[in-house]
Amino acid sequence: MLKSPSQLPIEIKISTVVAISTILYSADPLAIDAALKQMTGGSADFFEDEFAVIDISALAENAPRIDWDKMVALLKKYHLNAVAVRGAPASMHDAIRARGLSLDDGASGDKARSEAAAPAPSAPAQAPATALVTPGTMIIDTPVRAGQRVYARGGDLIVTAVVNNGAEIIADGSIHIYASLFGRALAGASGNSDARIFAMAMQPELVSIAGVYRTFEDGFAPQLARQPTQIRLIGDRIDILSISPASRV
Repeated sequence: MLKSPSQLPIEIKISTVVAISTILYSADPLAIDAALKQMTGGSADFFEDEFAVIDISALAENAPRIDWDKMVALLKKYHLNAVAVRGAPASMHDAIRARGLSLDDGASGDKARSEAAAPAPSAPAQAPATALVTPGTMIIDTPVRAGQRVYARGGDLIVTAVVNNGAEIIADGSIHIYASLFGRALAGASGNSDARIFAMAMQPELVSIAGVYRTFEDGFAPQLARQPTQIRLIGDRIDILSISPASRV
């Protein structure tokens, strides 16, 4: 007699997540270490144990051999957990698999964050945000608190309440916040460079569109912090401007 699913010791479900792409233009660990240190401003928890896909497609075919143990350890130093390698030639496949890394052909996009992930271990447990989902859009009607992550897969994300410091919201499309943004907002997570971020008031920790990000260690532009603002991607530059007058930083 077969056991019911609830009696089985394991259950398999599909979970959609988003990962950071770490695109290498050099195989030199010292150069990468220095770049990451500058990028993170020395903050030990900048990446908060994110999953990472190591993309080596930009390296020349005759690039020096990559020490995968050293590369994984280096990323781990900055709280990036390498799970896969993209753009690797066949000659590297065995070495990559031997390190426990997967091979990613990029067909499915970077996915490494659950749609309603639990809070980080260091933070007190928080109840998941409640959501009303319509086709292509996710609507969040409650505040997104520190330690919470929300991912709108395949469409836009609308938040009608505050996004607090330490919270993270992600969408494959655009993000619309009819309140204040204090946490992190990542639009165009699957590579949509036309996605935008809109908020009634902004003082974010980080914003990103299609993987291009900008942080605000020195604070958000005061002339835009308390007015409706949009963020878009122009080329490889994050563009911030008021929704009303033509102010830009």
